[in-house]
Amino acid sequence: MAVRTEGAREYPPRRLGSTRDLRLLPVMAAAWGVALFCVFEPGASGWCAGTCSVAAFVAGAAMVLRRRSAASAGGLMIVVLAVGAAVAFTVMSATVDRAAVRGWDGRVVEAVGEIASSASVGRDGRLWIDVQLAGIGPPGRVSAASAPVRVGVDPVEGFDLGAVVRVTGESAATDPGERAALVLFASSASVEREAAGFFAVAAGLRQAFIERSTRLPEPGAGLLPGLAVGDTRAVGSDLNDAMRTSGLSHLTAVSGANCAIVVGAVFWSAALCGAGRGLRILLAALGLAGFAILVTPEPSVIRAGVMAGVAMIALLVGRPSAGAGMLALSAAGILIIDPWLASTPGFALSVVASGALILLAPILSRGLAQWMPSPLALAIAVPLAAQLACGPIIALFAERQSLVGLAANLLAAPAAPVATVIGLLACLSAPVPALADVLAASAWLPASWIAATADATAGLPFAEVAIPPGVLSALVVAGLSGAVGVVVGSRGHRLRLPRLLAVSVLSGALALGTSHVVLSGPLARMTTPTGWTIAMCDIGQGDAVVVRSAHQVALIDTGPDPTLLDECLRALGIARLDLLVLTHFDLDHVGGVDAVQGRVRTVLHGPPGETADEKTLERLAEGGATVEEVHAGVSGDLGGAQWSVLWPARDEKAFPPGNDLSVVLEIEGGGVPRSLYLGDLSAESQSMLLRSHRVRGVYPVVKVSHHGSGDQAPALYEEIAATIGLVGVGADNVYGHPRDEALSMLEAAGTTVLRTDLDGRVLVGTGAGGYEIWRERGS
Repeated sequence: MAVRTEGAREYPPRRLGSTRDLRLLPVMAAAWGVALFCVFEPGASGWCAGTCSVAAFVAGAAMVLRRRSAASAGGLMIVVLAVGAAVAFTVMSATVDRAAVRGWDGRVVEAVGEIASSASVGRDGRLWIDVQLAGIGPPGRVSAASAPVRVGVDPVEGFDLGAVVRVTGESAATDPGERAALVLFASSASVEREAAGFFAVAAGLRQAFIERSTRLPEPGAGLLPGLAVGDTRAVGSDLNDAMRTSGLSHLTAVSGANCAIVVGAVFWSAALCGAGRGLRILLAALGLAGFAILVTPEPSVIRAGVMAGVAMIALLVGRPSAGAGMLALSAAGILIIDPWLASTPGFALSVVASGALILLAPILSRGLAQWMPSPLALAIAVPLAAQLACGPIIALFAERQSLVGLAANLLAAPAAPVATVIGLLACLSAPVPALADVLAASAWLPASWIAATADATAGLPFAEVAIPPGVLSALVVAGLSGAVGVVVGSRGHRLRLPRLLAVSVLSGALALGTSHVVLSGPLARMTTPTGWTIAMCDIGQGDAVVVRSAHQVALIDTGPDPTLLDECLRALGIARLDLLVLTHFDLDHVGGVDAVQGRVRTVLHGPPGETADEKTLERLAEGGATVEEVHAGVSGDLGGAQWSVLWPARDEKAFPPGNDLSVVLEIEGGGVPRSLYLGDLSAESQSMLLRSHRVRGVYPVVKVSHHGSGDQAPALYEEIAATIGLVGVGADNVYGHPRDEALSMLEAAGTTVLRTDLDGRVLVGTGAGGYEIWRERGS
């Protein structure tokens, strides 16, 4: 091995760049930490900026006095402190304006501003955009203001990046740390000035491409604009859910994957034309900038572009070690410009995925190359590195982890760059319609493959696993990811002990997972009593009650989580529902609808209040269900049992749609104990129900209203004199349900409370001279 000499001593050659670049990671960490602190505590940003500035000055003076090199630890400390001061100063300079805008919380306001993002359709059916305010005030009296706000409007044309809009609606302050200072729910909106210049041209190209794409057949037509230009408005809710479950959702928005494809395509195209390294990098950067303008240069796009561009260029020029330093400096620079990105999952995922592409993917590729050809090893290593690195971050905020993400990404990987590149060419070819049509049709085929991959992998058994989001889950996922990395990345006999430990960890995890599958599937059905007629599912903070009579099944509400509801129904051996009752449309009662989509014969529901409620019903109807809004007096049969709707009255006007207009159902006969299901009625609506005289006599079983909140009418519970009270409630929920006053009221009425947070799934049946109760936990 070559050596260099200094005097009489010999030194091995240094790996140039790696140490220096890794030393830049504290700069990024400091920027991130200061940004998080300041955006959550903006009042302390001035003190933070001052403290960092003074500390940097003191460190600089000390270094000068000691005549230490700028490359020393003292120089690095100065850079870290200077970056921290810059981030804090950015927050401080915006604090006054943001506080003034937040002062309009809870009021009807009129606001004027420039659209700063692309539009996306939310689950509520609204079109959501980011707007940089120019003014806000009471309707008709707008005064100057400056802060970012999030605006939801009814779908309308012309809301493109760069357009100036005027909206009127109700405002709500955001939580600390969010980039938008205020959320506006617009009741009216208009475009004051349309987008101009490059933004107008880009908007026209995008719109022409979207119209051209949506004329193509499904699957793939709605997905193509998302793959090529990041416009997801045409992606249906079912496909969107399938993309998320399969771990392919990063392809349906402008993410690092899209940006990396653009950089790679331009770089390699320039190389084929004989361009030198410098020109290739320049052309790749220009191509990425043009792509950002085309898809709207909003903060998330700029962030994804910078992160992916740095990672790809570092790999393409053969300097992955240099990429770590470039990535750190880029992330710090972005946080100086926009500190609020520090609290967004998207920024964390971009940085971590780009870092994994630079540092982890080569290690995994070399490890896999022991068992397969190098190109295939690299193709597997790239998505595997991203999956392993991003998993712990996803576990911090997401309730589900995809188990099919790696397989789905490998299947979609060949099609994604083809659909993106050809789709972009089709978009840019809009002035030549014939060429644009041919290119769009060509891009449709790989887009259809990706859509089919998402549907197929998302439909696999155990495609995702439900986990409670938080630090503990993140640590568990991090441990498993690290174990996979050690097993895959280690070569030969190196790292024998760590590899043995990693294999042990993965074996234990596999054994636990297999046990869970067996216990929640076949074994759960074997150990569940067969004589039940009422079952309350343990689905967290929400309601999901199953009633069974003579082989027919009803489900009253679905709870918030499709995965948990599906587990409960599988454990009960239920494949189809004869009746689904949606008492009202709060998320904790309808959020699990996807678990029963296409498996329902009849749906009964209360009055819908928003566009999203109507969309939920439309999806159920598309799945083959007969959908009917019901009111007091409607009745029917369930096997040998009879059900009747007791509330709300026809055309009830005392309350708006929601808790107080929950469908109240009575079921009895056919082996089902006479039971009452109260939805989320408040004390006032419970009292009105009692005065209506529709509730008569004793009900042995009652589904306690609103998860046992304190807003109850004791007279109603005294009247029904229930023996068993069912409470669907999540453990340690933030509402304090069930409330002590509700429990005391039920105890006074002689009702035994069964609650899912303590008892788990609860089954009720009739026995000789009484009722039989089975609890998942407890005696």
